[in-house]
Amino acid sequence: MPKLKSFLLAWGPALLMMAAIFAFSSRTSDELPNFGGWDYFFKKLGHGLGYGLLALAYWRGLGFRRNAHWLAWLVALAYSATDELHQSFVPGRHASAVDVLVFDNLGALLTVNIFAWYRNRQANKKVTPGA
Repeated sequence: MPKLKSFLLAWGPALLMMAAIFAFSSRTSDELPNFGGWDYFFKKLGHGLGYGLLALAYWRGLGFRRNAHWLAWLVALAYSATDELHQSFVPGRHASAVDVLVFDNLGALLTVNIFAWYRNRQANKKVTPGA
């Protein structure tokens, strides 16, 4: 049981994010909310936010190891591609390479790189001589 608990603590957030993304992309076009003139903006912002959080959750699963954020970003991008394929089977929905290559990619890439920059900055503050 300790191994399962350890696994769930590390990878649980990623599994939850994957389930949430899958659930959202399983909704038919009629079931999706419409934000009027802001619809495109909010939906693309949702892509970036969702995949940013997923990439961060993957990095957490990898133990926040140095430079593992690149792997987390790539795995998030791969999940994005498979989720777009899944979405192509949902009535009224379609797969979009633009969603994967622009919105999901940028969300994941920016999130893990901003977080990596912050972690490096904090680590450098701790080892600064004379501080």
